[in-house]
Amino acid sequence: MMTTPEAAPMGVPLAGFGSFYAGGRQVRIEGQPVRRIQFTPTVDFDWDPNGLFHIEQAYVQWFVPADRRHALPVVLLHGGGYTGTMWEATPDGRPGWLMDFLAMGHPVYVVDNVERGRAGWCPFPELWPGPPILRSAEEAWSLFRIGAAPDFMARRPFPRQRFPTAAFDEMIRGSVPRFPRQTDDAAVAALGAVLARIGRPVALVAHSQGGEIAQRAALTAPEQIAALVLLEASGFPAAADAVRWRVLQVVGDHLDATPLWRDLAGRYRNFAADLTRHGVRSDAWFLAERGVAGNSHMLMMDDNSAELAREVAGWLHTI
Repeated sequence: MMTTPEAAPMGVPLAGFGSFYAGGRQVRIEGQPVRRIQFTPTVDFDWDPNGLFHIEQAYVQWFVPADRRHALPVVLLHGGGYTGTMWEATPDGRPGWLMDFLAMGHPVYVVDNVERGRAGWCPFPELWPGPPILRSAEEAWSLFRIGAAPDFMARRPFPRQRFPTAAFDEMIRGSVPRFPRQTDDAAVAALGAVLARIGRPVALVAHSQGGEIAQRAALTAPEQIAALVLLEASGFPAAADAVRWRVLQVVGDHLDATPLWRDLAGRYRNFAADLTRHGVRSDAWFLAERGVAGNSHMLMMDDNSAELAREVAGWLHTI
């Protein structure tokens, strides 16, 4: 993102870091014609799309701080149309939640799930019916509750907006193609494989579309989950009676901006009530009702992102 070497914040000393792939499947493609392709202006090549391919794996980077004060690992899962980079830094160059949780002494795992970033991709439409979509800046402005749709060209945000609107274009540069629904089951399976690879209970922090993926994966591996933190999840599992871990929902401001957000706000409240009915220890933070005004859908990028990370960490430390 915008951070330059000269302006970069001080790093967190690490005891170790690395990466791994998890999940996915092997598929064999047959019967496709060989194509002549040009690799470079001077090199042509016959490309044979037939053969064995590994697709739908997740990519994970992990970090362990030298000052490890909390045993509970934090797993960060991106939302729709984004990758794990959304946790690394804010668009205006402040440290992201990756750095925040490391500084607070937690091991952190950052996930690129199926089809995003460095995760597994599939170019075969018979396996992933396409085409994928890419979010426009206009759509993001309204959908992420930066401002009203008619105010996009003037870049006039909502009152008390906490998203750094001067860096809006930098955020859009992090958008990547996504499939609307076609890869959800694969993403659930890959995240389940990530949890199995980590091999111990984690705090799973998920944003937007990632919230539904996280909940579904958690239901398949309940012993791997200590807590689930949902930042404005866009989906809700039906099996609330199967949830046996702590749940925290964090919801921003300007929820009356569109019919979509008015509907989701009601669903957040209903979901919290449903969890409570089933005996789940659940909290729902509607930030504006807690006296914190102006947060957008991109909570981890807003100007109070570090404070929100500390609040979430404080909640985790009560587990």
